[in-house]
Amino acid sequence: ESDINPFSKKPHSARYKKILQDRKKLLVFSQMDQFLKIFNKHQIMLVVGETGLGKSTQIPQFVCYSDLPHTKGKIVACTQPRHVAAMSIAKRVADEMDVKLGKHVGYSLCFEDMSEPGTTFLKYMTDDMLIREAMEDNLLSRYSTIVLDEVHARTLATDILMPLLRNIAKRRSDLKIVVMSATLDDMRLQKYISLTGPKNPAPLLKLPGRTHLVEVLYLDMPVPNYVEAAIEMVFMIHSMEGPGDVLLFLTDEEEVEEVCQKIKLKAKDLLKKQDPDSVTPLVCIPLHSSLPPQQQQRIFDPAPSPRTRGGPAGRKVVISTDFAETSLAIDGIVYVVDPGVSKQKVYNPRIRVESYLTSPISKASAQQRAGRAGRTRPGKCFRLYTEKDFMTELEEQTPPEILRSNLATTVLQLAKLGIDDIVHFDWIDPPAPESLMRALELLNFLGALDDEGRLTPLGTIMAGFPIEPQMAKMLIASPEFNCSYEVLTIVAMLSVPNVWLRPPKQRKEADAAKALFSNADGDHLTLLDVYNHYVNNKHDKNWCWNNYLSARALQQAENVRTQLLRTMERNKIELVTTSDARKLSENIRKALVCGFFMQVAHKENKTNHYLTVKDNQVVSLHASCGLDTSPEWVLFNEFVLTTQPYLRTVTEVKPEWLLEHAPRYYDESTFPNGHTKRALFPGRKREQEQQKHQLGAAASGQRSAEQQSNSGPSERKKKRKSKKA
Repeated sequence: ESDINPFSKKPHSARYKKILQDRKKLLVFSQMDQFLKIFNKHQIMLVVGETGLGKSTQIPQFVCYSDLPHTKGKIVACTQPRHVAAMSIAKRVADEMDVKLGKHVGYSLCFEDMSEPGTTFLKYMTDDMLIREAMEDNLLSRYSTIVLDEVHARTLATDILMPLLRNIAKRRSDLKIVVMSATLDDMRLQKYISLTGPKNPAPLLKLPGRTHLVEVLYLDMPVPNYVEAAIEMVFMIHSMEGPGDVLLFLTDEEEVEEVCQKIKLKAKDLLKKQDPDSVTPLVCIPLHSSLPPQQQQRIFDPAPSPRTRGGPAGRKVVISTDFAETSLAIDGIVYVVDPGVSKQKVYNPRIRVESYLTSPISKASAQQRAGRAGRTRPGKCFRLYTEKDFMTELEEQTPPEILRSNLATTVLQLAKLGIDDIVHFDWIDPPAPESLMRALELLNFLGALDDEGRLTPLGTIMAGFPIEPQMAKMLIASPEFNCSYEVLTIVAMLSVPNVWLRPPKQRKEADAAKALFSNADGDHLTLLDVYNHYVNNKHDKNWCWNNYLSARALQQAENVRTQLLRTMERNKIELVTTSDARKLSENIRKALVCGFFMQVAHKENKTNHYLTVKDNQVVSLHASCGLDTSPEWVLFNEFVLTTQPYLRTVTEVKPEWLLEHAPRYYDESTFPNGHTKRALFPGRKREQEQQKHQLGAAASGQRSAEQQSNSGPSERKKKRKSKKA
């Protein structure tokens, strides 16, 4: 090995040499020669090995040191399903290669690019970003090798990339592809990615697993509350098990933060009741995707030191969403607590609702979680469910996203990639026909696809925005209403995590602070007001904290806004506003209708509930909505399924705007009969009644005339005599 770094042309640092010794201990490092043997001989290959072996950090490095892409002006890409993984792995690899992050090694996310054109030769990126690059360059010509990582996650983007990259490789013999997985059916995947058909499976490198034993323990009986059971299990481990850190899986960030607080409080109480010197120090660290990167890095901190010299060693408890299942490897974890549930995205195409439901995990996920305990030494996995439930209630694999997602964005991306026949696209698992039809229907009503399913000029512009098609449409339509400046801000605010902070012990104060920002016309305009106040207060973090607002989410919104503004400028979309505040509110809401006209609900007078248009789902407004009244018509951003269906992020609209700006969707002749139709077309109903009345009167007059003409002269005389009488 040379003392000179082949990439920076500088001598290797002492730190590099120390890290190299750690790298050589990784199981994947011993397979480098075998990997390069297959890699150099074949254009496409599959690497399978359990989580934590070092595939994500080492395989792309093996490629770089062997292929030296920088000498050819090329780039090696490594895709990740999660943006946090792309960032953290890129940082680790830059350290291992003794180069600066953002220079030779970088990362690229949806609204953040830490790479340098002409210098970066190894780029970690989210899988959707590689699709966006393919939309601009169909052959991905600047890449020499693409490593498709974590394909077992089966994200929408990964399921598009596998057939897409295989087709590109057939047209580019100089492009190498490495597909990496932790748990999938090896032979099925080998056949699917093969360039010469399923009869000639792609070559496979199967990495040896770890030798550390993980003991799996089940409950004898199911528990009524997995959260309370998880907290009890953490303290049972803390008091009765030997040294080692704990990893607890929970369903979402709110649950993670709440349980973290409870564990901290319980640990303080233990400290008060017992001799502090005899109590093992305990630190609790949350982990979820909404945390800023520096806080996420805390999971790699060592466990706390003993309180006294010779006292018991400290213990670290990491409480995580399923993010820690595969994306990050945490040294020191010896005990895993697995409640057996996760928040999973589900989509109901019939009512066009995508929501997150707490559901049992799969057996594959359970095995992944257990494997986190045996990374560096023997460990234990405590499953908070029975062995019978594991065998009978858990599916073998988590259903891929393609089978449980709204496909509108996916279909638009495929259309931009030149794939018109979506139904016969070579999916590894084809989506439900109804889901595809709903996506095609939405894109047709938005004007992105024509009646033949082909991309329109408007659809081409919409596909260029890294946001949902509805938001892209309202952004493109906004200059027509002189409010593109404001709609740009609203779209940015809708594209980031929740800006409202609501700490468990300060919910009343947080709700009161939020109420001060509430705009009477709706939540979309409230988000606009919050962003404007944030900018006017010079991005002050203390102002955010005092108003229970997330400074990080607002900073993200500013970054997103800047990126979207560049896309608008590229497409010559004007940035305009309206000086009259009352008129501005109306214009913004009309622009919202141009994108979200299919997400509208009408109030039922008798019950005070709402009915979604066309689908007639009975819903209520979520408690977080800031509207003072319950308007007759509302446009919503989210349909949330919890104990009952709710609408969240809601704004008042007028029915005449729906008829004016979405006439094809709100066509009276095709609109389903019912309460909403009667409310939407009241004038036309009155016209019909008047016409009916007029026709009835005319018919009555005609019958009377006929009777008179048919009666004889003597009869008419009798009638005249009776009138005189």
